[in-house]
Amino acid sequence: MSIFEQRESNLRGYCRIYPTVFDKAYNAIQTDENGRDYIDFFAGAGVLNFGHNNKLMTEAAIHYIQQNGVLHSLDMSTRIKREFMQKFVDVVLNPRNMPHKMQFVGPTGTNAVEAALKLARRVTGRQTVVAFNHAFHGMTLGSLAATANNYFRGAAGVPLNHVQHVPFGSEVENQRPQDGQIDAHVALAQLAAQYRDSSSGIEPPAAFLVEVVQAEGGVYVADKTWLHNLAALAKDVGALLIVDDIQAGMGRTGSFFSFDDYGIDPDIVCLAKGLGGLGTPIAMNLVKPEWDDHWHPGEHTGTFRGQSLSFIGGAQALRYFEDDAFMGEVQRKASMMHHYLTALRRYPQIEVRGKGMMIGIDVKDGDVAKQVVSDCFQQGLLLGACGTGGQVIKLIPPLTIEDVYLAKGLNIVVAAIEHALANAKISADTGAEADTDTETLREAK
Repeated sequence: MSIFEQRESNLRGYCRIYPTVFDKAYNAIQTDENGRDYIDFFAGAGVLNFGHNNKLMTEAAIHYIQQNGVLHSLDMSTRIKREFMQKFVDVVLNPRNMPHKMQFVGPTGTNAVEAALKLARRVTGRQTVVAFNHAFHGMTLGSLAATANNYFRGAAGVPLNHVQHVPFGSEVENQRPQDGQIDAHVALAQLAAQYRDSSSGIEPPAAFLVEVVQAEGGVYVADKTWLHNLAALAKDVGALLIVDDIQAGMGRTGSFFSFDDYGIDPDIVCLAKGLGGLGTPIAMNLVKPEWDDHWHPGEHTGTFRGQSLSFIGGAQALRYFEDDAFMGEVQRKASMMHHYLTALRRYPQIEVRGKGMMIGIDVKDGDVAKQVVSDCFQQGLLLGACGTGGQVIKLIPPLTIEDVYLAKGLNIVVAAIEHALANAKISADTGAEADTDTETLREAK
C-alpha cells in the first residue's frame, strides 16, 4: 500500500473505507490481490448497474478494439455512436414519446449538470437556479453551487452563487419537519406565491434542478404530489425543469428513468454513471429540441464527449430494456431486499427508504453507520454511507446480482447493524413484529 500512501493525493477517499488492493471483479464480486472475495453493494457509486465485466459488453468492446475501431472522436460521427444513439431512440425515447435531443458532454455527471445549468440560463436570460436541501449534483463550481453538503461546498474556495436551496418533498410519511423547519409542500406554495407577487422582490429562476431520488443526500424519494406541483410551477413561471437522473437512472429504481411513474415532462434530463454499461465514462443530457436550438455549434465542448467504449457498453446495456423482463427482475430483487430488511423494524429509530434497488437504511447516527460499513467490509461486503453526517447506509448492488449473493450480503448488513446498535446500547422494540407476509416471503425466495 506504500505507493498509495506516499504518492496519491490526500483527497483519496474510498480506499480508506476499503483498505485492500483489488485485483479482479465479475458481476457482483470483487477480489483483492490476496484472493479474498467481496460482495459489492456499492457498484462504483451506481456506475456498475450491470455488474463488473459484463460479458455482453466486454466481448463487444474487445471485438471493436481488435477491428481497429475509432476509440476517440470528440463529437465526430462514428458508426458506434450512431448505433448507440439509434438504440437509445428505439428503446428509451420513442416508447415514451420523448422528442429530446442527445447532447454528449464531458465524461462525468457534473459535466452534464454544468451544461444543463448553462443552457437553462441561456434560454431564460435568468441567473438563479432553485435546488433542494440534501441535493448532490457534482463537484465543479456550477454543480457544486447546487449541491447542499457543506463539506463539499467548503472546498470550493470561492463563493457559490446563483442557487437557492429549498426543502425537498420526500414521500417518507414520518419525515416531518423538525422544529424551526418548513414543510416542503408549504415551502413550495410560498415560493409560488412570491413569484406571483410582483412586489415580492423575488424573480422566477432559470431552472429547478431536482433528483427524483436523492442518492448521496440520504436516499430520499420525491413525493409525487410535490413533484407534480414543482413541475407545474416551473412551467407556470417559464423555468426549465431539470431532472438529475445520474445515479438513479438506467434501471436502478425499477424503470429506466426514476421519474417514469411520476407523470412529469422534464425539459432536460442529466444522465451519466450507468449509461456506459461497462464502467467507462460517459455523460449525456436529453434536451427538448426547442431549448437545444439555443446552443450554437461548438459553444459547449469537452475532449472526451466521444467515448467509443462507452457507446459500445451503453448500446449493449440498452438491450436489457428491450422488453419488461429485466425490470421485472429488478423489482423482484427490490422486494427481496425489503423483505430481508424487515428484521430492522424492531428498532423504532431506523428508517428504511428507497426505490427499486437503491435503498437507504437511516440509523440516525454517523458513528453507528461508520461501524456498520467497517464491519461489513471485514465480513466481505462493500457498501457505503451517505446523508447528513453519514448516517444512512446505502445499498446499490448491481442490478444483475445473483440471488445467492444478494441474500448473503443482506444478512451481513442486517447483522452488522444489529451489532453496531448493541454496541451503541440502542435497544430494539421487543413488541414490534417483523413482516412475515407469506407472499413477500415467497417473492424473496
